[in-house]
Amino acid sequence: MAAAAVGLGNLWRFPYMVGEFGGAAFILAYLIALVLICLPIMYLEVAAGRLAQGNTVHTYRQVNRWGAWYGWAVVLLTFLITSYYLVITGWTLGYAVDAVRDELSVFSDFSDGYASLYYFLAILALVSLVLLRGLAAIEAFSKLLMPLLLLVIVGLVFTASRMEGWNEASRFLLQADFSAWRNPELWMMAFGQGFYTLAIGQGYLVTYGSYIPRKAHVPRACLVVGVTETTVALLAGWMIFPFVFSYGMDPGEGSQLAFSTLPRVFEDMRWGFPVAIAFFVLFFLAAFSSSLAGLKVVISAVAEEFRISHASAVGIVALGMLLLGIPSALSFTPLELTIAGTPFLDWLDQVVGGQLVLVSGIVGAGFFCWLVEPARLRQALGTDTRWWETRIYVVGRWLPVAVVAWLILIRLV
Repeated sequence: MAAAAVGLGNLWRFPYMVGEFGGAAFILAYLIALVLICLPIMYLEVAAGRLAQGNTVHTYRQVNRWGAWYGWAVVLLTFLITSYYLVITGWTLGYAVDAVRDELSVFSDFSDGYASLYYFLAILALVSLVLLRGLAAIEAFSKLLMPLLLLVIVGLVFTASRMEGWNEASRFLLQADFSAWRNPELWMMAFGQGFYTLAIGQGYLVTYGSYIPRKAHVPRACLVVGVTETTVALLAGWMIFPFVFSYGMDPGEGSQLAFSTLPRVFEDMRWGFPVAIAFFVLFFLAAFSSSLAGLKVVISAVAEEFRISHASAVGIVALGMLLLGIPSALSFTPLELTIAGTPFLDWLDQVVGGQLVLVSGIVGAGFFCWLVEPARLRQALGTDTRWWETRIYVVGRWLPVAVVAWLILIRLV
């Protein structure tokens, strides 16, 4: 779960969302969403997976015979997200290779040619090979990877604190303009980021929840994951924005923000060459582990539901990823594939990662809380008290109603 939660959602997506939606106002909205809504739904999905002991489609079918349709919708959503996630993972591989060659460039230069497409194809081939061989080493690999990555990030934050843009970044990240909260899109994206980064409504938690030992305390385990990913996300903001303001860059640059900023940072740093290698290699490995986690959700459902071999499922899913991922890869090449003036990858991320993930998580929470008996849920949570159960049921049952009421209110106003 930690490998799925800590990755591009923290190091790539969170800073660019903060930059586009007003800094501190977005961060506070995100933290509110995380504490009040996202964590309870996370507990719920992990517990549901623990109850059903199967893939995403199987889990929803166990609750209700019509639930399989919704389960497949969740798998499709994860498929869409992973298609462009692989493209961005390709960017991290490209930057890791360039760092080793001491040829780092800003993103506008990196995307002058077709590097985005070529690295996407390389990543797709690489993840397919790894998935064919199995995932037994992911947990041990992630336990080694994340502390090393965190150490490098903390070092970069320390370096950023000595930049002239630190004070401006501090105001941007700490002084909220609460008038921005009147913008419904900010709240939608803040909640969407919470759902996205905790992998809610995407089948990850349900799938990996089925592997959690019976003795584990689910809320405590999920809280560790939530605190970890939030810490990494906030550190990523403090790592990037002081450099953004020091170099006079636009914080609302979009999805390429980190890739446009960090090459300039390492170029000016005294020990920039070895630090760049360490950062981008670890960044790639974090993104790669998250990509494996997403593909595992899709492949498990395809293999088990259609009763085909694991190798066949990997091949089918890889072909689908190839067809859907190419448009995202081409959006940052000389072809500049766009929708309504927005790069295809950015458009897909905002629609799927910012909106459909919300719908999926909210519907799934209501589905579980209205149809699963409280006693079964309490057993799956691994707790002895009703407090966790009550909190989850209040959120899960009434959040869909609250969202519908909010949408109607927006229309009326």
